[in-house]
Amino acid sequence: MNRPVRLHELTPDEARESLRASGRLLLPAGTLEMRGRHLPLGTDSMLLERLADDLSARTGVPRAPVVPVGVHFRRDETAPGVAALTRKTLHRVMNELIASWEEGAGVRETIILTAHAAEPHVEALSTIRARGSVRVVDVLGFDFRAFLDHPRPTVHGGELDTSLLLFVAPELVRDAETVTRLSASREKGGRIHEYILEQVEARWLRPQPV
Repeated sequence: MNRPVRLHELTPDEARESLRASGRLLLPAGTLEMRGRHLPLGTDSMLLERLADDLSARTGVPRAPVVPVGVHFRRDETAPGVAALTRKTLHRVMNELIASWEEGAGVRETIILTAHAAEPHVEALSTIRARGSVRVVDVLGFDFRAFLDHPRPTVHGGELDTSLLLFVAPELVRDAETVTRLSASREKGGRIHEYILEQVEARWLRPQPV
């Protein structure tokens, strides 16, 4: 596999060449939220970092640094360290970032990757005003039933995201008893991760016609 094309690691000339050649940019939009007592607050962002790297390595599409804070439901559980933006603030931040890359580097399509399906978060991402196209991809929104032991998987702190983080950063998953109870495993997370890569690449990152 090739190396990912990380925008923050490129020189200005390299960034200009890469973005104009691709016309596309992967933009991970993470959160800092409760995902369960056994998972770190940055679980979403860590999963998206790895997915963005692997998608970029596979396709050559450059990837931006992760936006680490999103919008939560008011009813979401809180804890020390949890932080969020308002819908309006996230919307403005994303608008300004995408406008910068469109105007300064000729980006024609931005693919936003998110793992957070809260309605205000998704609304902030999906109503962006841009010259080019903006696509929002919920990477945990696919049908994962074939990979999971539980017929109705719970995303927050459940078998799905716990297995994924066991694959991406196993040293950060606490409480082996909870992991066992959830039937989560690193091997399962690896299969799910590969499935997400295949789905995103096939649906949104196929080579554009010349």
